[in-house]
Amino acid sequence: MLTSRQRRIFDGLLDAIMDELPEQLHQLMEEVPLIVEDEPSAQLLDEMEMEDDADLCGLHWGTPLTERSVQHSGDLPDRMMLFRGPIMRLASESGRTDRDELEHQIRTTLLHEIGHHFGLDEDDLARLGYE
Repeated sequence: MLTSRQRRIFDGLLDAIMDELPEQLHQLMEEVPLIVEDEPSAQLLDEMEMEDDADLCGLHWGTPLTERSVQHSGDLPDRMMLFRGPIMRLASESGRTDRDELEHQIRTTLLHEIGHHFGLDEDDLARLGYE
């Protein structure tokens, strides 16, 4: 379980990263909610057919822009999720989180999920360095 201090550090870094995004992405983020939770729920992991101890750092939930049509007009709105715990564990070194590495992992995960929103698949994202 994360402490309130860990959450404040994470959220402060995320806010700073969000402030650095180009204006076009700010507009996107107004349309697609970004939900930040400590850990993915067991129900979510089950729905995704992942193990309970999987380190899911982020998730884009919805239809990528490149696949949308009028047939998607009744779909629920897209959303992006980031999970603090897995991202912090990924950035962790010897049980201690390096702030620069944490910032890098938050940025990489956020841009990864934004990439999914724009229709990039895992191979595309890996080629761009957002794996």
